[in-house]
Amino acid sequence: MVGFLVFLLWPTLRGIYLSFTRYNLLTPAEWVGLDNYRRMVQDPIFWGSMRVTVEYVFINIGVQTVAALCVAVLMQRLTKSSLLRGIVLTPYLVSNVVAGVVWVWILDTQLGIGNELLGALGFDHVAFLASDEWVIPSIALINVWRHVGYTALLLFAGLQAIPGDVYEAAKVDGSGELRTFWKISLPLLRPVLAVVLIMTVIGSFQVFDTVAVATPGPGGPANASNVLQLYIYSSAFGRFQFGYASAMSVALLAVLSVITIVQYRLTRAGRTDLG
Repeated sequence: MVGFLVFLLWPTLRGIYLSFTRYNLLTPAEWVGLDNYRRMVQDPIFWGSMRVTVEYVFINIGVQTVAALCVAVLMQRLTKSSLLRGIVLTPYLVSNVVAGVVWVWILDTQLGIGNELLGALGFDHVAFLASDEWVIPSIALINVWRHVGYTALLLFAGLQAIPGDVYEAAKVDGSGELRTFWKISLPLLRPVLAVVLIMTVIGSFQVFDTVAVATPGPGGPANASNVLQLYIYSSAFGRFQFGYASAMSVALLAVLSVITIVQYRLTRAGRTDLG
């Protein structure tokens, strides 16, 4: 309870208060009412950052969920080796900063092994992290690589909770692997999948460290990777506009709250089909 009050509740309430003030750390906070929110609504960089963030979330969540489902099913149906299952989790043990630096080297336009492989296959080198077109998909796939093992492990735990006699009955009825997945595994996995989606969507909207490490600027080129968390950080600690940064943080909190509630209701995360 002390940890919750000190590290979560108080900073949240303080941030909400600061969102109604003009504050730069050097002088006392000055109450300005809704000025920060009016500025935010009229700020094209804020809306650009929101668009970039949403694009990142769609790519990251879409690819990560499908890949994690495939890996989880393979772990359940094809192998019982703890070693193989542990290897899947290995990228998650690497910090985001280290992962970002490693992929900067791999995707380097001139010397990166990724572009060297493209060249060997007859393709032109691609500026994955320095191109308006490629930077967000590249960042999204870097984070898919890092997080897919953890997401797969959560889904694998959900699959393990499905009774084995359900699969045996399906096999007796002549159901193939694909049909069994669509008609049995996926419906019974729905509550776990719903919670995983809620967690991963919230985490994706909060992307920061990979972008800060891996992109030129950071946020470049030309704000093409200027995700909302990065814009909030640069407003607060780059321009000392803590009031405005707090307003954007409160807006992000509201957006994530709405998305979470909608996801929870649409996916019926609180109910299971297991009788």
